[in-house]
Amino acid sequence: MLISDYQKGWALRYLREAKAELTAAQKTPYLAPSLIFEAMRKAQVAIYYSLGEPAFVEGIVHETIIKKQSIEDPILKCLVEIELSVQQLIQMPKTNQENAMEQASEIIQIASDIVELFTNETVD
Repeated sequence: MLISDYQKGWALRYLREAKAELTAAQKTPYLAPSLIFEAMRKAQVAIYYSLGEPAFVEGIVHETIIKKQSIEDPILKCLVEIELSVQQLIQMPKTNQENAMEQASEIIQIASDIVELFTNETVD
């Protein structure tokens, strides 16, 4: 699968920003809930850019969730699980911040792996 330089650039940018948001959340606990949410969303968008047009990929993910279809494709299954995790985080009480931080860290790592696979670039 080939992605354009435009998509590659945005995927890498969103991934860097997701990592920065998570670091900021660790350093500023009073802002952590919103920063954690932003980190997860940016990690998602990084994945979407590495797979193609973000709006199109996001539409497929949301349609799959709404229709509650059986998912055979491992990438789509991963994307659906990430979306469900993000939705769960939104509803999570703010007192469970450590769990949210762990979830965000896992999602960012998954996003890093996917983006690196499709762009052949690493983000520190």
